[in-house]
Amino acid sequence: MRIRDNRASDEPEINLVPLIDVILVLIIFFVITATFDARSGLKLELPRAAGAPGETTGQLSVLVNAEGRYFVDDREVLRTDVESLKATLAEVAGGDRDRQVLLRADARTPHQAVVTAYEALGQLGFRRVTIATAPPAPAGGPAP
Repeated sequence: MRIRDNRASDEPEINLVPLIDVILVLIIFFVITATFDARSGLKLELPRAAGAPGETTGQLSVLVNAEGRYFVDDREVLRTDVESLKATLAEVAGGDRDRQVLLRADARTPHQAVVTAYEALGQLGFRRVTIATAPPAPAGGPAP
C-alpha cells in the first residue's frame, strides 16, 4: 500500500517586507545625517588682505553670508535684527565676554549686516573682535 502525501509542495518565497523596512530606515538615516553640517553648503568669499593668520582655537565664530544671514558657531540666527543676534550670541557664548570673536563676512555682504554684527557684539561687551580675510591674490593671476 502506497501512502500519498497530500501536502502541497512547498514553494520558496521571499518576504519583501523586512527588506523594505531596512531600506526605508537607511534612507531616513542618510537624509538626516546629510543635514548635520549646515555651514558646509554655504559659499563664503572672504575679503582679501595681507597679514599673518591668527589663532582660531576657542574662538566664537560669527558668520555673515552674502544675503546678510547670521550664523553663530553652528546655529543660524532666524531674524537679521540686532536683538535676535544678541540673543543667539548670549546663548552660545554664555557669560564669557573675554572670548575672542572671529567675524567672517562674505565680500559681497551688505555693509549694514557687518555693522549690525559689530553693534550686537559691542552691546554684549565683546571687545576682542577680529575679522577674517583671505590672502591676497597672486600677482599677475586672476582672483579666484
